Amino acid sequence: MTKPPGRTARKKVAPPEPIMPAPTPDVAPEPLAEIVPPAPVPVAPDEAAPTAAPVMQGMPVALQQMLMGQQRPPAHRIYVSFSAEINAHTTESLIALCSQHVNQGVKEIYLMVSTPGGAVMNGLNLYNVLRAFPIKLITHNVGNVDSIGNAVFLAGEERYACQHSTFMFHGVGFSLPNATHFEEKSLRERLLSVLADQKRIGSIIGERTSLKKGEIGSLFKEARTKDADYARRVGIVHDIRDAEIPEGAPVFALVFQR
Repeated sequence: MTKPPGRTARKKVAPPEPIMPAPTPDVAPEPLAEIVPPAPVPVAPDEAAPTAAPVMQGMPVALQQMLMGQQRPPAHRIYVSFSAEINAHTTESLIALCSQHVNQGVKEIYLMVSTPGGAVMNGLNLYNVLRAFPIKLITHNVGNVDSIGNAVFLAGEERYACQHSTFMFHGVGFSLPNATHFEEKSLRERLLSVLADQKRIGSIIGERTSLKKGEIGSLFKEARTKDADYARRVGIVHDIRDAEIPEGAPVFALVFQR
């Protein structure tokens, strides 16, 4: 009998064996080439960049100069010589000098004073401004302190006088141009102004010394000159001593045309 037609059986074919890559010997990787920075190009001195340290950025110029050794630090105390009449020009000059150094950090001003007095308005201005500064003010009579100069002198927190110095007190007055005409009203106005100025000066003397109101009034009426011993006795000065300026201390002399 013949077999009916049908599918023929396929031969099983074995899968190919995997081909394993041949082992390669251990080889160290080649090192990366070293990157060498280019040599700096020399720069001419006038083309050099500024050498200020970044930490100084934002600092005040004066402080930068101080740290770089270009400016000395502000002195703790300065010495000022004022030997002049008290008027608008001398008053503004002294206030300007003191203001400048207060802004620079000065803590003490040693003011050596000799003055014949001057305008009451300017003297009281000086007294108030000198006392307003956030410093220790030391005043020293190195000659004569007269008239409204006494009020300026009393602005000092510490006050001294040389042995042969003097203090002169007198009442407030005024000068008149030629051919000045007065009536009762104008005379009363002048008198009230004089009395008001004397009251202001007297109140300063009373606050800053041990003098009583009656004693101050006598000084004004009698126009008396007092020595350093009297000034120490009544508290105008705290001591009698010569003025001494240490070597190397900053000294400023206000010089005015006469």
